[in-house]
This record gives sequence, C-alpha cells and structure tokens, in this order.
Amino acid sequence: MAMCTQLSKKSLFLLSKAKLASSTGPVAAAGFVRHASDDLKSAFEAKIGPFQAEVKAFRQSHGNTKVGEITVDMMYGGMRGMKGLVTETSVLDPDEGIRFRGFTIPDCQDKLPKAPGGQEPLPEGLFWLLLTGEIPTEAQVQSVSKEWAARAALPSHVVNMLNNFPANLHPMSQFAAAIAALNSESKFAKAYADGLHKSKYWDPVYEDSMDLIAKLPVVAATIYNNLYRDGATPAPIDPEKDWAHNFTQMIGYQDPMFTELMRLYLTIHTDHEGGNVSAHATHLVGSALSDPYLSLCAGMCGLAGPLHGLANQEVLVFLSKVAKDIGLDANDEQLKEYVWGLLKSGQVVPGYGHAVLRKTDPRYTCQREFALKHLPDDKLFKLVSNLYSVVPPILMETGKVKNPWPNVDAHSGVLLQYYGMKEMNYYTVLFGVSRALGVCSSLVWDRALGLPLERPKSMSTEGLKKLVKA
Repeated sequence: MAMCTQLSKKSLFLLSKAKLASSTGPVAAAGFVRHASDDLKSAFEAKIGPFQAEVKAFRQSHGNTKVGEITVDMMYGGMRGMKGLVTETSVLDPDEGIRFRGFTIPDCQDKLPKAPGGQEPLPEGLFWLLLTGEIPTEAQVQSVSKEWAARAALPSHVVNMLNNFPANLHPMSQFAAAIAALNSESKFAKAYADGLHKSKYWDPVYEDSMDLIAKLPVVAATIYNNLYRDGATPAPIDPEKDWAHNFTQMIGYQDPMFTELMRLYLTIHTDHEGGNVSAHATHLVGSALSDPYLSLCAGMCGLAGPLHGLANQEVLVFLSKVAKDIGLDANDEQLKEYVWGLLKSGQVVPGYGHAVLRKTDPRYTCQREFALKHLPDDKLFKLVSNLYSVVPPILMETGKVKNPWPNVDAHSGVLLQYYGMKEMNYYTVLFGVSRALGVCSSLVWDRALGLPLERPKSMSTEGLKKLVKA
C-alpha cells in the first residue's frame, strides 16, 4: 500500500504492464510466450518501457535496502562474492549452474530453434532470448540470421589492417585491434556527437551491437585464414544460412558435425552473468558511454588473459603431458597416482574448479553428451572421461577444494581437436565471438535502463585499518 501512494497513475499503469510482461519472462520455463513480431528490434523495444517502470518502482521502494555484507577479505580477494552489479541476461547459481533468462542449458537445447536437419540450438535464438526474455520462433531466428548476413561486410581499412598484421601477432591481439578499428562505423558515437537524447541511447547501441556481432565471424575468419590457411579469402556469406554455418564455411571446415559443434559452442559460451572479466570489462567501459566496439574491445583484452579465456589451452597442454607421461590408455590407478603426484608437487588439475559453481559445469555436460554421440571412441575424449571419474574424489579428499567438478574448459578443446582445429592460440577468438552475444545484449539493456557511469569507492590499506579499527 505504501508503494502505491508513492506512484503516479501512469507509473502504476506501466508497472502493471511490467508485471504482466514479467509473468512471461524469465519466461517461466514452462508455458513460455512467443512474440508476434519477427523483427528483433521491435520485440526488444516493446520490453523497454514496462521494464524501466518496474525497475523505477523497485528502486523507489527498496533503494536503501542493504544487500549482503562486504568483508576485508572480499576487498583484497578480487571482490569475490560481492554483490554490486545488475545483469539481466543470465544468472550463475552455485548449485543449478547457468540460466539464460531463467532457462537452463538443457532447456535451451530443447526449446531454441535449430537449423534444418540440425540438433543443436542456433546462437541467433539465444541472442533473441537474452535481449527479450522470450523463446523465438523459427521465423524470428531466420530474420536475425538474414540481418546478420546483410550486415557482415568489413570496411576496407579493417581488412587491410588484418592482412598486414605480422604472423607473430597473437590472434587475440589481432581480434581486439580489429574490433577497436571497427569503431569507425559506430552509429552510437555519431548519434551522441549529434546530441541524441539519453533516453534513446539504446537505439544506436542496438544497431552497433547488431553490426558488430554480424562482422565478428568475418574478422575471426580473416585472422584464421591469414595465420593458418596461407591467406585464403573467406568464403562469401550465404544469406540463406545461419551465423555459425557461414563462419565454419569461411574458415574452410566442411564437416556438418563441426558446424553443429560450432552452433553449440557459440551458444553456450555467450554469457556467464556480469562479474566475469570479459562481461564486467565490457560493461564498465560501456558505462563511460564508449560505443560497443570500444567496450567489447576492452572485454576481449580481458578474455585474452591466462586466468580467463586461455583455460582450455591449458587443459590441452595438461592432457598432452598426461598422454606423454603415462599414455592415452592409462587406467584409473595410473591416473590416480599421476593426479596425486601433481597435487603434492603444488600444481593444479586444469579444467577443474570454478569461482562460483559448486557442481559439474552444465557447459561441460552438454559437450560431453555431444562427444558421446559423435566421437565416443576418440582416445583423447576417453582420457577426459576417465579423468572425470578420477579427479573429483581426489580433490574432495584433499579437503581444500570448494568445487572439485570439471568446468567448460575441461572439454571444449578436445572437441575442437577432434574435428581438426589444432591451433590452440585461436581458441580464445572462438570464445570471443560467442561472448559478444552476451555482453552486447547486456550493453543494450544498460543503455535502455540508463545505468550510470560505474565508479566504485576504493580505499588504502591504512584507511581500511582505521575503518575497521584494526
């Protein structure tokens, strides 16, 4: 009742609309509602007003409510566990795993549209879900595929830059540089310079995000072909095919199962709530009203770090070492002895553990299921599978590990190797192409909600000691 007296009739009307909309999304995993329009922008725009009203009403009622407590260890420990961000697109629950707008990965595999004859979800469908909270129809997904195909061409200066990079420049450095250079095409930067009202910022940010996502496979394919295909020109975009299919064709992979793998890979790596480095960096730079190109570039520079996007490479290096030391056909006892020796020497088992999750990463599970269907007899997969049964009990026995279960990186590299993509330095570029879907959809919502410049307060150790009376 108190809240009602604080709101105008107009706010109450918008709030009632917002509640109606929220009853369908996170689109209550059973009985979801499909939007009538095949146009993603219109479907997204219809969400903005009601959700703005919902957020406004919530802040008016609970703006001073405290959420958790921050400890000194959190401040020194990388802000782990601190609740300080709002991200609408996905939530990472320690026990349930990732949920995209309320949907689990198995939900997405089941409900999101597939390519004709395919079994894996299309990334276009997940992007629609992240933006709108609604499961799209096949027609809606096809409209996104066609739109991305129409927006995919690179400006000549970016092509020239990519073609003139030295071969010893890391693929992620090339990827980030090209994304920054694409900023010449920014519709948001131009609209801001022309004095666009802040209530409309979301519109050119949406357009930039759509352009950027459309161009990323072409950027990634140009890098791959220059480094590993003797500078081959990427195959032309087919407007009748999906985003992942066009990407695999551009880098010369014809196996339809590799295309299926890419559809799955590019779907499950998109988003992982807002606190990971690539998502947070993109959001942070975007809060300064840098355009999506510069914002994503910042996120990709973070993704390139060994503690974020390079983990699947470390897993492959580890698996290669296991194979060399005790063989691909090592039995459980040999693996147990090897893992214990590793731990006692102060090393870790790459691909195990997670900053938030306390169960097997659902992204690992769906890749494992893919492998069981398509490459059950592959020796490297069998080694990964055997480690899955051996490592968690050992890590639990040490009593020092909060999460002894495998994460997404424990599996992805093995699948890529099986289909012939042996170039480990390139794997993070694939991760980056996928992650753009999540962080760009969040950027559009950041501007739609008018989120301000992010500027947390920092303290010196001396000041912190005084504060806690140490």
